[in-house]
Amino acid sequence: MEDLVFGRRYRVIEKIGSGGMADVYKAVDEVLGRTVAVKVLHPRYASEPNFVARFRQEAQAAANLSHPNIVNIYDWGRDGETYYIVMEFVAGTDLKTLVTERGPLDPKRAAEYAAQVCAALAVAHGYDIIHRDIKPHNIVLTPDGTIKVMDFGIARAGNTTMTQTNSVLGTAQYISPEQAQGRPLGPASDLYSLGVTLYEMATGTLPFNGETPVATALMQVNDKPAPPRSVRASIPPALEAVIMRALRKNPGERYTSAAEMRADLKRVLDGEAAIGGSYGGGEPGHTSVLPPMERSTQQARTGGPRVQPVPERRTSPWVWVAVGAVVLAILGLGVAWALGAFDDKGVLVPTLSGLTEEQARAELTTADLTLGEVTTENSETIDVGLIIRQDPEAGKEVEEGAAVNIVVSVGVARVVVPDLTGLEEADAIELLRAEDSGLDYDRTIKEFNAEIPKGQVIRTDPEANAEVPKNTRVTLYVSDGVEQVKVPDVIGKPLAAAKADLEAAGFVVTSTEDFSDTVAKGSVISQTPDPNVVYETGSTVTLVVSKGPEVILVPDVRDQDEASARSEIMGAGLVPKVVYVDAAEDDDGLVINQSPIPGASAKRGDIVEIEVGKTPEEP
Repeated sequence: MEDLVFGRRYRVIEKIGSGGMADVYKAVDEVLGRTVAVKVLHPRYASEPNFVARFRQEAQAAANLSHPNIVNIYDWGRDGETYYIVMEFVAGTDLKTLVTERGPLDPKRAAEYAAQVCAALAVAHGYDIIHRDIKPHNIVLTPDGTIKVMDFGIARAGNTTMTQTNSVLGTAQYISPEQAQGRPLGPASDLYSLGVTLYEMATGTLPFNGETPVATALMQVNDKPAPPRSVRASIPPALEAVIMRALRKNPGERYTSAAEMRADLKRVLDGEAAIGGSYGGGEPGHTSVLPPMERSTQQARTGGPRVQPVPERRTSPWVWVAVGAVVLAILGLGVAWALGAFDDKGVLVPTLSGLTEEQARAELTTADLTLGEVTTENSETIDVGLIIRQDPEAGKEVEEGAAVNIVVSVGVARVVVPDLTGLEEADAIELLRAEDSGLDYDRTIKEFNAEIPKGQVIRTDPEANAEVPKNTRVTLYVSDGVEQVKVPDVIGKPLAAAKADLEAAGFVVTSTEDFSDTVAKGSVISQTPDPNVVYETGSTVTLVVSKGPEVILVPDVRDQDEASARSEIMGAGLVPKVVYVDAAEDDDGLVINQSPIPGASAKRGDIVEIEVGKTPEEP
């Protein structure tokens, strides 16, 4: 990528994303030496006042939000014709990618993530800011399990009058009915979008997904979602209740605030019922009463079926004898049945799948059967503690008191994440993908590291020695070696400012002093390494700092011989210049006079003229 710098301090490393309004870059803040994300408005919007105003407003509004679950905004500005926002760089995986690659999340994990989003929205709504685009793409899970809500790209303060004619901002699969209709939005709109996101996390599917965005938006307005438990039976009823309330069409029937929804999610995590999750009239879960069947006109009049009269005729006596014999035979069969002559003692085995062991024991006791052998087995679909299968199977006829064996789920098989620290990336990937590892490789994230050689594993997510479900995908964090950056040019700057610039870029600073006639006292004369050289962070940069011009006092060399005078003048950093003058014999070879005079101020390299006596030769 070409050398791209914003605001003369944010140097781009790579492009990491693109949205409807802006591109996002990973960059280094060369003043503070930290990694940041820079969001840059697309050129096609930079000349449109409405988009520019919304973009600037996003920065001003979001900069007020400070919360562990919200991506921080550091700076914003304009560089030429380009508008940009500088924000916290978050390493992690967005929830959309997580669900796409791994399928539906554990219901409690989904509830935990949604509760963190509620915490973030509660802060934003407190500032009268509606996010307007809550979706799993904008929610990032960091390696330590923290949720970060990002991209307030179409958020704006709720009391603003700014509008955009004939446009609906948001993503069709996640927008609320009122947003799809272009109506005013409030906090309930974000909670609806969070309900869709939670539905997707828990079931792995979207409640509404038409063939086109318009069709999907119409479904948001008109259609009712299928209850989550009809898609995935293992979802707790309490969590389903939270989701279904968040997805009410009427905003007034949803949760009144993000805090209220978060409180219900906390109850779900604690195994309690959701207080705010009861269904209204006509919602799933209500029992309907069937109307009574109409009787025929004759039955309504007489109270019984219509009886046709039988014509009277004479009957032979022998007929009555035959009828008597039949009656006696029927009575004999009835007595035999009552005494158990035709009873084979058979009992039907009840259905035990999906029950707990204690529930199964009670069912079997009621059916005059006993609980036989109880074994356990891993299962990816049946929750821990519930019965996977039984022997004999449900509906089979067995003798009274017979034993029924059951297999109980112990959940997904769990394995321990190995310690891969120090392994080469390729070796670590091969180990994770081995059939007997019970794990799988997810992806690699490169990080600068001064201690671990380039190409070796720094850590993993999940972390080493963690017990995780079998087939968990492991992310590798691999060393990209020592970070290398350009050495800032600090020549001519005061020592304090020069030191701050270099330390912000990650360098260690040492300094020496020297005289300078051209550089002000206390400012940098030179630096090693030279400016703009690419150097490893943590390395030492040495500065030579000016002590100002050097002042030399001219020595007194009068009455010294020429050689001694020359030596003393040169030792003081000055240059001697000898002029011979006629003198008496006693002054022959001695300095008679000097200029400048002794004690005068001079600079290094200045000339000191000395007059050396010389006796004239005899003619």
